[in-house]
Amino acid sequence: MCGIVGAAARANIVPVLLEGLQRLEYRGYDSCGLAVQAGSELRRLRTTQRVADLRAQAEGLQAATGICHTRWATHGAPATHNAHPMISRGEVALVHNGIIENHEDLRAELIAAGYAFDSQTDTEVVAHLVHHLYRGDLFQAVRQAAARLRGAYAIAVLHVAEPEVVVGARAGSPLVLGQGEAGCYLASDALALAGAAQRVAYLEEGDVVRIDPDGVRTVDSRGQEVQRAWAALQAYAGATELGPYRHYMQKEIFEQPRAVGDTLDGIEAVGAELFGDHEGLLRGVRRVLVLACGTSHYAGSVARHWIEALARIPVDVEVASEYRTRDSVPDPDTLVVGVSQSGETADTLAALRHARSLGMHRQLAICNVPASAMMRECTLGLPTRAGVEIGVASTKAFTTQLVALFLLALSLAKLRGRLDAAQEQQQLHHLRHLPAALQAALAIEPQIIAWAETFTRHDNALFLGRGMHYPIAQEGALKLKEISYIHAEAYPAGELKHGPLALVTEAMPVVVVAPNDALLDKLKSNLQEVRARGGRLYVMTDAGTRIDNSDGVHVIRLPEYYGLLSPVVQVVPLQLLAYHTAVARGTDVDKPRNLAKSVTVE
Repeated sequence: MCGIVGAAARANIVPVLLEGLQRLEYRGYDSCGLAVQAGSELRRLRTTQRVADLRAQAEGLQAATGICHTRWATHGAPATHNAHPMISRGEVALVHNGIIENHEDLRAELIAAGYAFDSQTDTEVVAHLVHHLYRGDLFQAVRQAAARLRGAYAIAVLHVAEPEVVVGARAGSPLVLGQGEAGCYLASDALALAGAAQRVAYLEEGDVVRIDPDGVRTVDSRGQEVQRAWAALQAYAGATELGPYRHYMQKEIFEQPRAVGDTLDGIEAVGAELFGDHEGLLRGVRRVLVLACGTSHYAGSVARHWIEALARIPVDVEVASEYRTRDSVPDPDTLVVGVSQSGETADTLAALRHARSLGMHRQLAICNVPASAMMRECTLGLPTRAGVEIGVASTKAFTTQLVALFLLALSLAKLRGRLDAAQEQQQLHHLRHLPAALQAALAIEPQIIAWAETFTRHDNALFLGRGMHYPIAQEGALKLKEISYIHAEAYPAGELKHGPLALVTEAMPVVVVAPNDALLDKLKSNLQEVRARGGRLYVMTDAGTRIDNSDGVHVIRLPEYYGLLSPVVQVVPLQLLAYHTAVARGTDVDKPRNLAKSVTVE
């Protein structure tokens, strides 16, 4: 969840490090820091402010070798003495993303060896361990240290005695290698290297790499010399520019029509080939298991309704962090679907690996990063094309995940003979109309702003939905709590009378997702239950529902009901509600407190 950038070049790399770190700030912003080789010593700068403050501290600083870091705190509070880089005896500087599980044992060993600790972090243990093992070769010292670490980590290390060298290692956390005209680079995300590197390579589990201005050396987990595949660094033009928008989240909400269109681009038919299935793995599927966290879990919950309705295949949707910690019943004919924006979500990766250990090898990744660990590890995959998503609260990644999962539902239905050619073309027609439907949903933003002004005065909210729109209510509640810090919970509307109705008063706004579907009449009864207790309703509906504005009932109407794809459209107003409520409350929309974008720790 932290961001790392490292460089070994033939020119001043301080601007490159700071620019890369600025792009990675969404991965953690509790503190940040920089360490460079300055002559015959290490120079370190740290702050508990944002990268802009670090940039001000670094004014005039020049160096050709360095590392930097933006932190999401795990061990130790956000404080300067806990900020990376960690330095050991003035000779080793190290930055780290991940968690070292055996840090307490290593700390005790290093204290006995005479090392003093200045922080509460597990990271300082690694810095001292590398220093303790150093015998004139930083690459070998890092390899030896990595062999003793348990947990997940990506690290980048400097030693004052090797002024042109940076050494990196990864296990469980991503690390990208970059090469450009001026030198070589390391980063948590290729986005950080745009403009500096012309090509990138993704390090594999257990790799240790040495970079200097002239090249790279990589060994794998067995100690064998390897060459990781290089690829041209994709263009990120405009990805980090706000344009006319106030925040990245707002920009990304409004990019959803384009993102969905890009995800569907070139798809003329559904089937196994969409997912790279050349061995018929999808044909023998008897069950589907979706593993995901947070927003991606809600996408999987919507997909359960689609797959069961269209393909008549039973679906389980599991919170990834829970799945691997309980005894489950494996079935080799289960299709295990991992859903993640980054493809590096530690809990989801661990859950997929656990499923493989149980003999479930039919695995499919739905992910926004084609070169991610999840896409590389799963046999099958469908990359979404949302583009770079910087706002911590996911928006366009969610809607493109829904589109990809709907394509999976259609493909499974077709393979089972439940989708004929005419039905396939009809569903593809509906999908192609989605960008226009999303544009229509975005057009109601002025009405949403009026709602948001009311929500700013409340500390709690309730969200209701039924059927495939219940997960959309859950996603709406999550968005509101993530960025506005209003406590929000979602329930199936039919569950109101089984407990949540006790919370309903005039002080509790109740948001209802009420499309014109088969469950509408039952949902209307639930609305009456709220009104009878004095609750104030905020209803998101569409044409033909005959739900109108009245005393205590506020209605926003989308222009059409979109059938099975209605969840993709209905979520947009809820995203806008969370966004404008957070803006009105003055929170840091793109970087909400205590959160980070890529959750690469368990």
